[in-house]
Amino acid sequence: MTSQADQRSSHKYVIMLIVLAGVLMSVLDGIVVNIALPTITAAFHVDIGLSQWSITGYMVTLTALLLFFGRLSDSTGKVPLFIAGFAIFTVASFACGMSSTLPELIAFRVIQAIGGAMVFSISGAILFLAFPPEERGRAMGYLGSTIAVGSILGPILGGFLVDALGWQSIFLINVPIGVVLVTCALLFLKVDEKRAQKLSMDWIGAATLAVSLFSLMLLLSLGETPVRAVILAVVFAASTVGFILRERTAEKPLLDLRLFANRAFLLPLAAMMLFFVSNFMINIVGPFYFQGVMGFRPTQVGLVFLIVPVVMVVASPISGWLYDRRRSVHYGTIGISVVAAALLVLGFLAREKFSFGAMSGLFVLLALGSALFQSPNNTEIMNALPRHQTAIASSVSAAGRNLAMTLGIVLASLLLPLLLSVEGNRGTVMEAGRSPLAHSIGNVMMIAALVCAAGIPILVRGGQRSQPRAEGK
Repeated sequence: MTSQADQRSSHKYVIMLIVLAGVLMSVLDGIVVNIALPTITAAFHVDIGLSQWSITGYMVTLTALLLFFGRLSDSTGKVPLFIAGFAIFTVASFACGMSSTLPELIAFRVIQAIGGAMVFSISGAILFLAFPPEERGRAMGYLGSTIAVGSILGPILGGFLVDALGWQSIFLINVPIGVVLVTCALLFLKVDEKRAQKLSMDWIGAATLAVSLFSLMLLLSLGETPVRAVILAVVFAASTVGFILRERTAEKPLLDLRLFANRAFLLPLAAMMLFFVSNFMINIVGPFYFQGVMGFRPTQVGLVFLIVPVVMVVASPISGWLYDRRRSVHYGTIGISVVAAALLVLGFLAREKFSFGAMSGLFVLLALGSALFQSPNNTEIMNALPRHQTAIASSVSAAGRNLAMTLGIVLASLLLPLLLSVEGNRGTVMEAGRSPLAHSIGNVMMIAALVCAAGIPILVRGGQRSQPRAEGK
């Protein structure tokens, strides 16, 4: 008689393909918007401080709702939430492509993020439940490869679509992909899971968390005047304290704060967030460098950003395989160190003279370091908690990652105009001269390198050898 474990194993690759297809769609969406940001900025005749909200609004909403939907999945089930999420994501993508003003685009991006949060909150949990413990590092390697494939297609597809059909097409391309994905999920996505008989949701915790995140992003992006900055700072502080107090006293908290007393969970999570802050700083300023300084067209910018994912599509599964053979956080420490060093040199060269050969070599190093860091570190995060906390581990990890991405976007969007003003630029980023733009972007890259390097001592501190995941009931 076939056991439930055997049945799960026989369907694991079908489940993986469906989940990874969803991840691929989301990666494509994020990257093509980054590539198109200079074009969107010019099309609406605004500065980057406003246009970046087409990315930041999406990321903040996504981050604010990940824990909420992670908890909700205990009641609704992961599969229905996955399907509903991508249906919303697909419809909102169509609406984004039809937007005629920047506020419309930002509003529909927020709706798109609601669907995205429904998917991302449980994608990692579905994969982890589908694979046995000895194959989870490899599954995370496949996840890394999928992200790399999306990164390969994203710049090329995004650059081509923006050049040929305009920025609207980068959203409309999601529609046919989403229709196919939802159809396949309805037909084939089956996960054996137990649903909670009664929905237990910490509504107050969810609300205070959302207010805290939104007020923080508004403070960083829109707190130009002292009065506005003080108001937003007070709202952020009050909502953050309120969230912590609520989670410490709630019977069924949205986020059990005792998770962060687990060093095996906290340290790789913190290192991951620093890694993504630095990487998304580069993702924002990079297209402006290659278009504004080197004179590349969007299609050419896409080809430049192709280097890292091409390397990662090969390196990520190898990194996961190495981790499965010998579990150790040292892989992650070496990987994040390589990334920080590559970013530092990248920033220095961008300020002075940047040859294509030097840039290509540094991007290869960046990719190798990223692959060596991500797969083992992601698995360490998931391994740190017992099996019955898979969903919360997945949603907290996703929330931390997306919060870090958002902070990276906002920091880069703040730093670039500020550094340009120091260089004497009084117009928008798109109006800056090549020399001050190169110098300012190089400085942003070097700051990103320092942020990334801050993760090294964190991983060294948690450098004890990883233990197998607790399979608690």
